[in-house]
Amino acid sequence: MFRGTTIVAVKKGNRVAIAGDGQVTFGNSTILKHGARKVRRLSEGKIIAGYAGSVADALTLCDKLETNLENYQGNLARAAVELAKEWRTDRVLRRLEAMLLAASSEVLLLISGTGEVIEPDDAIAAVGSGAPYALAAAKALSRNSGLEPREIVEQALMIASEICIFTNDRIVIEEL
Repeated sequence: MFRGTTIVAVKKGNRVAIAGDGQVTFGNSTILKHGARKVRRLSEGKIIAGYAGSVADALTLCDKLETNLENYQGNLARAAVELAKEWRTDRVLRRLEAMLLAASSEVLLLISGTGEVIEPDDAIAAVGSGAPYALAAAKALSRNSGLEPREIVEQALMIASEICIFTNDRIVIEEL
């Protein structure tokens, strides 16, 4: 588990939103920053990605994903599989400590360094220290309300921030 952030994503139809909190934590007891941006647009704005874990590691992975997106003409699923393969087999990359959520209007994926590229059955995913709280909240909101993905991820992160000490309420949201 990666501490110091929470990322949550929800996809409904061709609409998708990914939200991340802004807290950067050093160790188990020190907050270094409150307003970090851990969600970003890739591939000329057609893909959104959020990351949890070591910031330098996560940014390296986002850059690699962007390169793969260019190589595979914006095909997120193919780019993600190639990233996961490289991440798992490369001696340097396999030491990176991060997880990614990436989405297009067609697909939402969780990408990990152990080779997983997972498309959640219900198009809801979360990573990071507050992931269990944000995921549960997003699932409940999605199933029991008419909220749009943006509203669901925002409320899910607000709920997680009330429970998880590594998650704050300074939320950045990107949507397609």
